[in-house]
Amino acid sequence: MSDILKKRILSLLLAGILTLSLAACGNTDSTSGTEDVSKTSEQGGEIQPNTSATGESGSTELDGNNILIAYFTAAENSGVDAIASASYTTIDGQAVGRVRAVADMIQENVGGDLFSIRTSVVYPTDGGELIDYAAQEQDENARPELTSHIENLDQYDTIFIGYPNWWADLPMAVYSFFDEYDFSGKTIIPFNVHNGSRFSRTIQTIEELEPDATVIEDGFTVSEQTVAEAAPDVADWLAGLGY
Repeated sequence: MSDILKKRILSLLLAGILTLSLAACGNTDSTSGTEDVSKTSEQGGEIQPNTSATGESGSTELDGNNILIAYFTAAENSGVDAIASASYTTIDGQAVGRVRAVADMIQENVGGDLFSIRTSVVYPTDGGELIDYAAQEQDENARPELTSHIENLDQYDTIFIGYPNWWADLPMAVYSFFDEYDFSGKTIIPFNVHNGSRFSRTIQTIEELEPDATVIEDGFTVSEQTVAEAAPDVADWLAGLGY
């Protein structure tokens, strides 16, 4: 074999080795890039606990983006002196409306968006005056004007709805809420705060107001005196529902 032929064969072998080496490097870079993108996406989801959450119940994945947690509390409808409202409780040293406190606990477990039902009515901050006003609204079958509105109801499949028990009934502002929206085909999950009457007939009332929705009768109810300690019970309740 001539020297020239030997050099050509050696050159071809070196070129083949170089090609294989470059291909291997290319595959390693591609895999690393995919992992980086995947990790970035997962981290992006985890830093938005107020708008999305995932959980498991068997093999079912729950998407917090489809959940709305709507609630009515007089504490957020009581004007400039709301901090003194009888509807507040103290959570971690902060004054929070009782129903809002339970709504926050639900959100911590399932994600979703919070929605405060606001009205043009300024409710009394004194407990006695508040229940008297609630009775007057019921006698008049009032429908307080709502000043907060859901922008895109279609994006939600599950609606948690929270309220205080006023005279064994829904607050009239919650009637206004159900009058404004059609929840047909959606799942409604009630939760409430009471002073001894639990849900009364309010879940049945919601079923009557929204006959084409699926209303979960196993709602969460808690005494207003024990709202601040309710987080473990809320978590257990949600787990029982599959969240």
